[in-house]
Amino acid sequence: MAEVFELRAGEYRARVDRTGAGLQALSWRGHDLIWPYTRQSGPIASQGQLLAPWPNRVASARYTFQGTEYRLDVNDPETGSAIHGLVSEVVWSTQERSEEDVTLGLDFPGTPGYPFPLELTATYRLTADASAAHGLTVTVKARNTGDSDAPYGLGFHPYLTLGAPFRDLVERGEVRLEATAGSRQPANAALVPVGDPVPVSGTEYDLRPPGRNPGTTELDTAFTDLDRDRDGRAWVRLSGPERRVCLWADRGYGWLQLFSSDSLGGDLHRAHLAAEPMTCPPDALNSGTDLIVLAPGESVEHTFGILAESLD
Repeated sequence: MAEVFELRAGEYRARVDRTGAGLQALSWRGHDLIWPYTRQSGPIASQGQLLAPWPNRVASARYTFQGTEYRLDVNDPETGSAIHGLVSEVVWSTQERSEEDVTLGLDFPGTPGYPFPLELTATYRLTADASAAHGLTVTVKARNTGDSDAPYGLGFHPYLTLGAPFRDLVERGEVRLEATAGSRQPANAALVPVGDPVPVSGTEYDLRPPGRNPGTTELDTAFTDLDRDRDGRAWVRLSGPERRVCLWADRGYGWLQLFSSDSLGGDLHRAHLAAEPMTCPPDALNSGTDLIVLAPGESVEHTFGILAESLD
């Protein structure tokens, strides 16, 4: 079994999996901030997974890059798509380790459907002080180690939680959801983008401050036009009766997917809210929208974080 790292700083605890460089758990004062998993129980529905070299989906599991068509394996049969990248089942190496942080690395050789080698590193760091950067910070770096241009996108798939099922908190009017996004991307039944992003103003998808109870709104939606604070961070805030869990993303993440788990069955139906920072929208390998093209030897870095606040 691949190694799992326990991180701690002040009242924060985290658990990081060498398999996929996934975030298994994050807590504060003993309260889960994300839907946790173990290798025995999951991951389910991509919980805590790092999504590279593309986030979200590739329509029909095929794309064309610089005149050549590539075909990927379909791993979402319901939509016929290739989703969530290629690194979640790969065991990463350990590069650095302390009580508060760990850096994992992967020399990704490419695949027949994505023949572009990459050097990837993922650093998870907990900070206990009361600064704006307290909580968990995740930094992912990618470098093109091949001899040709490489298409690249990055995302992450944590499910935020307040301890009780999301659906119950919504029904009791005990939750507020805020996302600093001005537009959403319409999509077809296969969740593939259709047309250009549209403004959220005046619609059920407007989740900007001061936030609101999301009610019956079903979310499996990509948002963009993200408003940012003075440090360049876009935010998602999920607030309950006692605490708030917040996800922030730096300027490199121009998109945000929110998924309210309505398509999950049984007790998981509408139980957690996925807040997924993404560098590009769904199907970017086909559309080219905000797709990163790394020249040989070129690298790129992206950072997001999760923190908690008391509402007492």
